[in-house]
Amino acid sequence: AYNRMLVNQLRAPITYPLMLFRKPPLTAQHATKRKARDCHREARPIQKTSYAPQGSMRIHSTSFSKSAVSLETAPRSALPEFAFIGRSNVGKSSLINMLTNKSGLARVSKTPGRTREINFFKINEAWELVDLPGYGYAKVSKELRDQFNEFVSEYLLERENLCGTFVLIDSRHTPQKIDLQFVGWLIENQIPFALIFTKADKIKPRIVKKHIKLFKEALAEFSDGEPPVFTTSDKTREGRKEVLGFIETAMEQFQKF
Repeated sequence: AYNRMLVNQLRAPITYPLMLFRKPPLTAQHATKRKARDCHREARPIQKTSYAPQGSMRIHSTSFSKSAVSLETAPRSALPEFAFIGRSNVGKSSLINMLTNKSGLARVSKTPGRTREINFFKINEAWELVDLPGYGYAKVSKELRDQFNEFVSEYLLERENLCGTFVLIDSRHTPQKIDLQFVGWLIENQIPFALIFTKADKIKPRIVKKHIKLFKEALAEFSDGEPPVFTTSDKTREGRKEVLGFIETAMEQFQKF
């Protein structure tokens, strides 16, 4: 579980594969569960230029599907899923509402760590947006925090129709250890991801660029290659077209399987 990873030092070097989506390799821990499954897909590398967003996706419908507290209670669906996760107070709910064009779809709270379940939202009847609990929140018991972490790590490792994970980073800050450690866990488990730097309207553009550059430099210390990077603002709606375009491209690749 990634809660254990968060208290360990990052290992070097780790190579980040330039893939849009990829299933993690079988490990001793998960081999038994995966052995009986016949839907395991072989990873297909794509060129970096394929990440270029098309920007033609339109959000026609959004609906709440289900909240789950375990992988067993998660909705059974063959639709491609895109998960969003970040540390507490990173602006995840505001970003989700901006992307879907529906204020109030995801609950915005001034209290960090309010998302304590995995919430599934069906978009355009074609894909699922998955709101994962934030990491790094402090106002819950250690036992409950470990329970969240175990559930989230199980989802990220085992969910067969997970196409990609968006890791949200607060652009106002220099690289935070907890963010780098979580990204390191994703890389170590070969879980594909993209970075979204949020709240870009809160500081000057040159500072945003500086913080992104510093994060990439920190990432380069234990990873070869770079994941896709987006900059967003729920106030100015910056980055909406690019993120939705990225999802659209991923869905096209998913449908080719």
